[in-house]
Amino acid sequence: MTAIFDRPQMLPEDFEELARGAARTLERIRLEFINGKLGVKPVPGGGHGRIIQWLLRICIQARPELYLHDQGLRIQGYRGGYARPDGTLAHEDAFVGEGEWAGTGAVLMVVEVTSYDSDTDRRDRVEKPRAYGESGVPVYLLIDRDSAEVAVYSQPDGVRYETAHTVPFGKTVRLPEPVGIVLDTEPLKNWVR
Repeated sequence: MTAIFDRPQMLPEDFEELARGAARTLERIRLEFINGKLGVKPVPGGGHGRIIQWLLRICIQARPELYLHDQGLRIQGYRGGYARPDGTLAHEDAFVGEGEWAGTGAVLMVVEVTSYDSDTDRRDRVEKPRAYGESGVPVYLLIDRDSAEVAVYSQPDGVRYETAHTVPFGKTVRLPEPVGIVLDTEPLKNWVR
């Protein structure tokens, strides 16, 4: 018997309709639907945006055939869902012809940069590694501004990531294949509170 608290809040189709309406009327939030639950994340601020710009530049220089997209994803798992990563690394034309929500088949890496809000712990550190691992996304990069650390999750097994490697800002970290990029995280110290 399924517990009441384990049931989805809504169906994925209902979420799509809600997200379309919210996009037209609400400009300060982004909606997600992960693990059967509706989530709201704030639109990123300046430091958050600067981190994505920094990463975008590194990715283009190291792997010019790839692009760090702003693409919503349909994520798998036992309830399905929709996530809006801060960055989605894939080939430059990977999402041509896709709508607001694309599958994860072409995704090499997803990136999340923590926000300074009350849900970031549950959302970015717990739910998203699980959801992206279930969906088979090869690499999940979490830039954690609260702890001043970078966490790299890899080797998804369809349930979770088998490998997680965390380094403090200032260290170098290698993003495993299929990404194959080395990040010097020293500049991240400049864009945190």
